[in-house]
Amino acid sequence: MLRMIFLCLLLTTAPAWGETIAGPVEARVLRVIDGDSFVAEARVWPGHVITVNVRIRGIDAPELRSRCAAERVAAARSRTALAAMIGTGPVGMTNIGGGKFYGRVLADVTGPDGRPLASAMTISAFAKPYSGGKRTPYCR
Repeated sequence: MLRMIFLCLLLTTAPAWGETIAGPVEARVLRVIDGDSFVAEARVWPGHVITVNVRIRGIDAPELRSRCAAERVAAARSRTALAAMIGTGPVGMTNIGGGKFYGRVLADVTGPDGRPLASAMTISAFAKPYSGGKRTPYCR
């Protein structure tokens, strides 16, 4: 019964796949999940704040739960780097869309300094560029 209630809540609160919000939306990061996603409180309307999982568009970071030890190490470094880039400041989100990303929204995200986080993560080699499809493996 609890599973059914949870599923109903998830389906009714999950973002629509085809819907996109141009933004900008300012958000306060609560927790960095990994090198390409985080949990944030987004101010969507005066007096209305929602908590949402956000995946950064355009990158693929190493997986923390990989079978490959080298990827797990790289994933920890990637998460630490993203947390450092975000710091304590707010992030900006634009081009926000729902998607198939496990209940997360997908967005272009800028750090507190206004720099796009996707390019900062790829330039620093903490993530790889990603435009959909099959991900490039970190370990072979």
